[in-house]
Amino acid sequence: MISYNLFFSRPIKTVAFVLCVAFALPGKAQIYKQGVIPQPVKIKSDNINYTFPREFVIGLGPGIKASNVTFFRHYINLARDIHETEPFVNHKKATSNLWLQLDPKSISQPEGYTLMVKPHQIIITGHDEAGVFYGLQSLIQLLDIDKSKITVKGYTVTDYPRFAYRGMHLDVSRHFFKPEAIKKWIDLLALYKINTFHWHLTDDQGWRIEIKKYPLLQSISAYRDETIIGHKKDSPHRFDGKRYGGYYTQDEVKEIVKYATQRHITVIPEIEMPGHALAALAAYPQLGCTGGPYKTATYWGIFDDVYCAGNDETFTFLQNVMNEVLPLFPSKYIHIGGDECPKTKWKVCPKCQQRIKEEHLKDEKELQSYFIGRMEKYLNSKGRQIIGWDEILEGGLTPGATVMSWTGEEGGIAAAKQHHDAIMTPEKYVYLDYYQSLYPAEPLAGGGYTPLSKVYNYEPITNELSGEEAKYIKGVQANAWSEYMASPAQAERQLFPRMLALAEVAWSSKKNKSYPDFLKRLRYQQHLLEKLNINAADVFDEITDSVIETANHQVALNLQTTLPGAKIFYTTDGTEPGLNSQGYTGAITIASSGIIKAAVFNNGRQQGRTYEKSFSIHKAIGKTVTLKNQPQGGFNPGNTFGLVNGIFGSKLYNDGQWYGFSGDDLEAVVDLGNEQSISKLGINILKYHWQKMWEPTLLTFEVSTDGSNYTEVYRQTDFPDNGINAVRANIKTQQARYIRVKATNKGIIPPGGYIPGAKAWLMVDEIIVN
Repeated sequence: MISYNLFFSRPIKTVAFVLCVAFALPGKAQIYKQGVIPQPVKIKSDNINYTFPREFVIGLGPGIKASNVTFFRHYINLARDIHETEPFVNHKKATSNLWLQLDPKSISQPEGYTLMVKPHQIIITGHDEAGVFYGLQSLIQLLDIDKSKITVKGYTVTDYPRFAYRGMHLDVSRHFFKPEAIKKWIDLLALYKINTFHWHLTDDQGWRIEIKKYPLLQSISAYRDETIIGHKKDSPHRFDGKRYGGYYTQDEVKEIVKYATQRHITVIPEIEMPGHALAALAAYPQLGCTGGPYKTATYWGIFDDVYCAGNDETFTFLQNVMNEVLPLFPSKYIHIGGDECPKTKWKVCPKCQQRIKEEHLKDEKELQSYFIGRMEKYLNSKGRQIIGWDEILEGGLTPGATVMSWTGEEGGIAAAKQHHDAIMTPEKYVYLDYYQSLYPAEPLAGGGYTPLSKVYNYEPITNELSGEEAKYIKGVQANAWSEYMASPAQAERQLFPRMLALAEVAWSSKKNKSYPDFLKRLRYQQHLLEKLNINAADVFDEITDSVIETANHQVALNLQTTLPGAKIFYTTDGTEPGLNSQGYTGAITIASSGIIKAAVFNNGRQQGRTYEKSFSIHKAIGKTVTLKNQPQGGFNPGNTFGLVNGIFGSKLYNDGQWYGFSGDDLEAVVDLGNEQSISKLGINILKYHWQKMWEPTLLTFEVSTDGSNYTEVYRQTDFPDNGINAVRANIKTQQARYIRVKATNKGIIPPGGYIPGAKAWLMVDEIIVN
């Protein structure tokens, strides 16, 4: 049993622990009754308060290593601005102010714990050491600290996790983060009970781990000549002209893995295969189907050049890489990627085609399954198991593999139904490189829209799974791809606080979750994140909206904020809102074109940024629209109102306004309800070849008075702008009731385009009639 005197200081050494300073600010000493994130299974408080004595002693029961309390000790020291103190031994429970013990019989759930704050002692009992550690993390969040004293209410907490796998993924290939930043974030994962760090170490844009047998991976693959500026959808691409890169030495990897292990976090390395291999091929071109030459990628995307599946040297290389990777990572699982592997080169590669013939495979999809299966057998022989992205389902799932479902939930569902373990990580819910606000001032991000509420409300167990099948969903993970995270500060803004929402999804029981209550606890913990020098986003209380159709087919705007007690004030003339502006009391009917601006005010002061939305009112607003083909995927809003609601979709295509047709044509008919005089027609077309979004080969407008006989009044074949092409057609004034819009999809992306052979997206928004 070891005890620590926390209040006598000596000169500080190196403080590696930057975490955990839950300061109570003046005037904000109240801690919410249930102030822990993630929400415990059960928590209650009474009227007692425990005050830490000046000489506070921590006692460790049998089986508990001292590393479990180092974390907590640094928290106390940093909170009180006290330097490290020398530990001393105390062998009696009775003299410990904080007593830590193991009792797996009374605490039956792995990682579970109880925390009891009594008038004269705090006791944490864990099923295992992880449980004790997590009990300390909850205690940290319940403390009320100022310079003179530390107190905690008389809480009794009973807690254990819902899922065994609670993961956070970080891509360091696109942008490299130094070991200090990795450790800083690992500390945050530990505080919020995330127990797995998925480290994406290799990709087309850089190889980030030292492999001594292959030194060119360090000198060539770890660096790229330059890096794209702006978004990959931009055309032409622009570059900074600066060599970029870096890698982790094996000693640095060992240090980080040890650091994480002390915080009960398992580090799972990812070595990508068979796709996303361009950086490795740049150093060892013989591993590709053509023999190169290749260069480490300088922009983001998917590339046709992948590892040659017909070349035995490829497998020798990857096995030798694994021989150096495995000793660094004691994790049961090794992630082998398996995603986004184009088969273009395999289809024309003599070696790959010979492999298909020799192994009696049907096609290139089964060749991928062969590739994954061969590497899995090797890793199994070393006592490890594989995890792969859901594309490893292609050609048949290899036995024993765990599926990480990212393209949607379908991969995880399919795996579970086949009685394979799965981890849910669908991009539209838990990708933290997506935008978290629709405000125009948001920093550049990967795409999509994943606000804090969307992450929090994600439910990993779908109704499509039976109770038995649901057991194969082992957990949930948030993913952070770093294309648009060039610095630690940018990464932190994307990760936090959304990672805290993911932590509650992963740990807390479904019945214990409440988004409003989570926000109460989060607002208090914002002070903690500030003190930890975490550049967390603070946008979750900003105004969000919904646009509805009224009973008389007009457009109405709903505004809302999650900030308790706050009021919204707005203007309709484009001026900045203030306390003297119109107060929002309900849906705002939009009768004419213009700009609505609004802001949240609390205690007489504006909170956050100003909200803004433009409307363009025209004759087709709220009219019936009939589509021949239905929009698809994430570009199907579920109705046609968005085509005639007066709102133009943004260039970020993440606001739910764009309608997307994958390989299909657009044919839309607008019924104006009666014959009207028309002279102007319009539609918006989105063109981003680097996002597979292609302009139509032909766009036409037709008009009719009876809905049967149509006359073409306009056609267009040229859409020159990379981005939004605003089609505005002035036609001869005439009477019409029906407007038919036809747009011919490009179909299949041609050779030379991004991802040739794939279906092109036709993206349209707002059919305008005047």
